[in-house]
Amino acid sequence: MASYQKFAYVYDELMADMPYSDWLSFAHTVWEHSGKPETVVDLGCGTGSMTIPLVNSGLTVTGIDLSSDMLSVARQRMETTPQGARLYQDGRVNWVQQNMTEWELPEPVDSVISFCDCINYLLEEEEVVQTFRRTYEGLKPGGTFLFDVHHPNTLRQYDEEQPFILDEPSISYIWTCEFDDERCEIEHHLTIFAHEAEPGGDLYRRFEEYHTQRAYDPAWVERELLQCGFREVHCYGDFKWGESAEGAARLFYVAVK
Repeated sequence: MASYQKFAYVYDELMADMPYSDWLSFAHTVWEHSGKPETVVDLGCGTGSMTIPLVNSGLTVTGIDLSSDMLSVARQRMETTPQGARLYQDGRVNWVQQNMTEWELPEPVDSVISFCDCINYLLEEEEVVQTFRRTYEGLKPGGTFLFDVHHPNTLRQYDEEQPFILDEPSISYIWTCEFDDERCEIEHHLTIFAHEAEPGGDLYRRFEEYHTQRAYDPAWVERELLQCGFREVHCYGDFKWGESAEGAARLFYVAVK
């Protein structure tokens, strides 16, 4: 699983074009049908790009991530919002450093989300199943587990279309991939050049990041969710509630306890 280290501090700039509003819209649409939650866990919350809007919408949210650097950035972002200090005082937001395969809170919650392909960073079937089990145990009866994953064909497409290059004044990268078809596992190698203003001139810091993802058969994912105890499992495609996942690059699962 990726630890994100230095990457955490350039993550938001690199991910600025990610459709966070679409993820949030999908979650709210599901909750309109299943019942609006009061308490939510954002599993693999990263820098809080979905945690913070959910808190600002009136929910009590716990952001859980393995990376202390990601959580540090998330705290800083929350503290700079107009209501940040009050929300902390009211206990409406909390940040917890835990492995998603072992996450645990004192009380069960109404809903758990895990978006932006967090599950794909679990590289063994046992880790995926353990995350499903812990999430089932961490939900109240009737609670919902919403997450997305890359379809196996999406990882194959990354391999076919690489390399990827970004060249912007403030940040640049060269991104290459190595794909293991037997495991449907891909290793992303990023060489990143991040701009830093220094007295007397500009400086670009170079650092390397390696991130590995694995995609799983959609039927296997659904089967394992049911075996963990979820009574309903639905799969949709590419942010679209109620539409078939056939041919989708990104699969969205809704599991009900």
